[in-house]
Amino acid sequence: MTRHIKAEPLTAAAFAPYGDVMEASGAPDKLINQGRCARFHNRADLDFSDGAAGISIFRGEKETLPLALRMVERHPAGSQAFVPMSADPFLVVVARDNDGVPTDPLAFLTWPGQAINFHRGTWHGVLTPLSEPGLFAVIDRIGEGANLEEYWFETEYVIER
Repeated sequence: MTRHIKAEPLTAAAFAPYGDVMEASGAPDKLINQGRCARFHNRADLDFSDGAAGISIFRGEKETLPLALRMVERHPAGSQAFVPMSADPFLVVVARDNDGVPTDPLAFLTWPGQAINFHRGTWHGVLTPLSEPGLFAVIDRIGEGANLEEYWFETEYVIER
């Protein structure tokens, strides 16, 4: 049996249980650079059990919807932020944790100018760009030890627009 998930627009309120939406919305916290730059300060909660924050570049292959969701992952030792390096939307998948098992997956479509930060331990789908070039700056924990758990669903989910 296949289950279907409708991808919804990404909003800070809907995404709050899973992480932070980073975007330049509302009034800036302050103006800098002789008033020529608006600073939207501290838009994500970076959380690491140990190690340090690192910035890596990921290049993901373009995907299209509908898309089969077979697996989600999580990082128990640190949060993980995805900042697109283009103005193209991407797909974000999250799931609630039920005693170590991801349940009730949700899918969100970002708007141009949005980035996300998954809270530490949040079940989420893999990087899913919907356009080329699929380049992202990724801020996450760099340190010793494993920081990846995967879960493969017995029932396939299909994500649709």
